[in-house]
Order: sequence, then structure tokens, then C-alpha cells
Amino acid sequence: MTVSKGKKAAFNAALEAGKYIKERLGNIKRIDYKGAFNIVTDVDKASEAMILEFLKSDFPDDSYMAEEGGGSEAKKNDRRWYIDPLDGTTNFTHTYPFFCVSIGLEEAGKMILGVVYNPMADELFYAERGLGAFLNDEPIHVSSIAELNNSLLATGFPPDTGNVPNNNMLPFTTLTTMSHGVRRDGSAALDLCFVACGRLEGFWELKLAPWDIAAGSLIVEEAGGRVSDLVNGPLDMPTGHILATNKLIHDEVVGVMQKIDVK
Repeated sequence: MTVSKGKKAAFNAALEAGKYIKERLGNIKRIDYKGAFNIVTDVDKASEAMILEFLKSDFPDDSYMAEEGGGSEAKKNDRRWYIDPLDGTTNFTHTYPFFCVSIGLEEAGKMILGVVYNPMADELFYAERGLGAFLNDEPIHVSSIAELNNSLLATGFPPDTGNVPNNNMLPFTTLTTMSHGVRRDGSAALDLCFVACGRLEGFWELKLAPWDIAAGSLIVEEAGGRVSDLVNGPLDMPTGHILATNKLIHDEVVGVMQKIDVK
């Protein structure tokens, strides 16, 4: 399989799923909970089924890790797709227009393709390893701001924020006072893309799932940014702690995380 063939399939899947999600905004038939505050809707599930149908028809032997449980193990190769059919479900249920479809492809342990579609703004972000990052076919790059105090950041919080000590509140309050501010918009995939195109200088979050960050992390790297765990180690998707920046402020943010001893 060439990456370009996978890119075409991912584009089609993301665009069709995004169109469906946009049409269903404000018209949810069923809301369930995967935990006290972790929402899943019938739209999430239908979007995932649609994406898997697109991809599996072309790549039946690949493995799939999808948020709503529609994944499967590979039969004949080392490729894995990471699928978030509706990143920002809480936003979606409240008709807050900040959500997306995220599709990433990994081969031999490395992300080689990332596609993120924001249907409300009709923005398609994508990257192929070694070929740069793009927004609607135009090249994108991280910002050139080199100081944390002049930077705009974003973060998010885990669903169990109120019940655990490692809930991101201390990094949030600390970095808010050291920057132009910290936005909290509820979609990690879109936040990563906003770092990639220079709308944000940095994004961090704890305890994300692999499908939240697989596509966006590659898009940041291909746009010239830097991605690591919170203390500058390699990104470990199963752990889900991520720091993505324009590279220029990365060490400064890492220093803050180390000082406040983020676990």
C-alpha cells in the first residue's frame, strides 16, 4: 500500500463522516455514558461505522483502533489505523461548534499519515511523513513566536477531573499566568492542528487516548513543531500525556512541567 492510496481513503472517510456529523448537529437520538462524564452518542457510533466501512473496503488486512470499539487486529501486516469518529463529543451534544473527525495511520510503529477534518469550518488538515503538513491543500507551518509569555496555549482535562489528584489544574493555572492565556475548547485533535498552523504556540494534555493524538501529532511534526511527553521524553500514546509546541517554546514549557513535578 502506498501512503497516497491511504490518504485518498482517509480523506473520503473523514469528509463523509464530517458531513454526516454536521447534518446531525442538534439532532441526537441517543446519549449514553462510558463513565460519569464521558459521553457517547448514536452519532459517534454511526460516524465510526461509516469510517470503518470506507477504510476496510480498501484495507481489509490492516488493524483498527477506534474509540467506540469497532477496531480489529491486523491479519497480515504491521499497519494500524487510529480513528476518533467524533473528537469533541461533549461539545457536539451541547451544539458547541468545535469538534472533528480524526484518522491516523501507523506503520511499523511510526505514524505515516494524519487526517483531521473540522466540518463546521470545512477545514481539512493532513500530513504524510516527510512531505509536510497542509490545510485544504495549502502548506502550513508552526508559529515563530519564541517566548512563552507571548504565546497562546491550549489544554484539556480528563473526564474524571474532579476525582483524581493528577487532573491538570496546577499546570493550567501556572501556564495561564505565564502566557497570553490557555484555551480549553474540548478537542485535542483540533488543538494539535491549531498548533500546526500557527494559531496556537502550544498544547498539552494528560491521559488522552491514542486515537485523540495519533493524527494530530504527525501534523504538528510535519508543520515544523515538536511533540513529546510532558517532560520531553518520547511521546507514549498508550500513556496519553502529550506536549506539542512550535518547537521554540518547548523547552520553556518542559521546564515549567518539571518544576511543578507533573506526573
